Amino acid sequence: MPAHSPVLATYPLAPTLLLIALAHSVNDLLQAVLPSLYPVLQQQYQLSYSQLGVMTLVFHLVACLCQPVVGWFTDRRPCPRLLPWAMLGLLAGMLCLGRASGFGDLLGVAALVGLGSSVFHPEASRAARAALPGRAGQAQSVFQLGGNVGSAAAPLLLAALLRVPMTEMSLYLATLALAGFGLLCGAVRAAAKTTAQPATRTVNNLGRLPRGRKVKALLLLTLLIFSKYVYLACVANFYTFFLIERFAVSIERAQLYLFVFLLAIALGTLVGGPLIDRIGRKRVIVLSILGACPFALLLPGATLWLAVTLSVLVGLFLASAFAAILLMAQDLLPGREGLVAGAFFGFTFGISGIAAAGLGAMADHWGVAATFTAASTLPLLGALAFGLPKDK
Repeated sequence: MPAHSPVLATYPLAPTLLLIALAHSVNDLLQAVLPSLYPVLQQQYQLSYSQLGVMTLVFHLVACLCQPVVGWFTDRRPCPRLLPWAMLGLLAGMLCLGRASGFGDLLGVAALVGLGSSVFHPEASRAARAALPGRAGQAQSVFQLGGNVGSAAAPLLLAALLRVPMTEMSLYLATLALAGFGLLCGAVRAAAKTTAQPATRTVNNLGRLPRGRKVKALLLLTLLIFSKYVYLACVANFYTFFLIERFAVSIERAQLYLFVFLLAIALGTLVGGPLIDRIGRKRVIVLSILGACPFALLLPGATLWLAVTLSVLVGLFLASAFAAILLMAQDLLPGREGLVAGAFFGFTFGISGIAAAGLGAMADHWGVAATFTAASTLPLLGALAFGLPKDK
């Protein structure tokens, strides 16, 4: 029986991919809790926009520093058993959230959530890619879809729990972390059944490029990540404040509108995966970031319902950019998938945290509406994608 049969390589690993994608939804839901709770925390603890930005900065910096280390380590010694432990960090963070008494405690919650996410993402991304050999775009898209669904569900769940005391809310969230722990234990068991199959490594045309062209491509990919995630940091942290300030909507309605935007990202991810495999990484990156430009630029000056519609279009277009960027970077550095995943996930967390802190300071000085308008020009940097090398 051939060791590298496509059928054998794909279907025994499919349960692993599904379990990891479900766990990714739990992980990203829990890490989206703090930004979704910002309006509540601001009122309860009398926090400034700058303090909210610092909370995001702590969470993202912990994840930024730890994820490349985890990726580097697991490239040399794959360790799927690390995955369930990631949920224990999130579990501790949710329990501490219910007992927080001030800004310092909330920074501790942010650090615990960042630590859990940093352990999860590099190894989970590698396992997802290995689950569907030859269909890396679809595998990464299923993995990202899980995370996007979780991020989208966070404001919707919290909108339903706003009237629940914080201690009780934290117990509900801790229960979700326990469910994620169970999912990842199941994923580890499913992956263990396939360890006898030797892994294959393919090097495509991107992996054979000269070193100078690889460095240039990786620099462009980094700048594209910067443009997307600074803009998304603005939306994730200040979209609800923008809607409340501009249109005088309630916190509950603002959370629902944020859910609509995040759901659009999840739907766009579902479409983007097959597109990456069909038309290539570069074309999807150009289409994703530049395609969102006109809608992002129009959004700050629109009426409420037009703004919600434009946010859906922005989410649909932006959704596939990260999966395509990550896969292109992994193709440029074959054999270092874990390190690349850790570095790029870490960079997204780091730049998002720094951006949140900077945008918070801008919002304190110039107002949320002006800050949101300035950030809406960032997708214009998508034009840099035309300088990327061609891929199959």
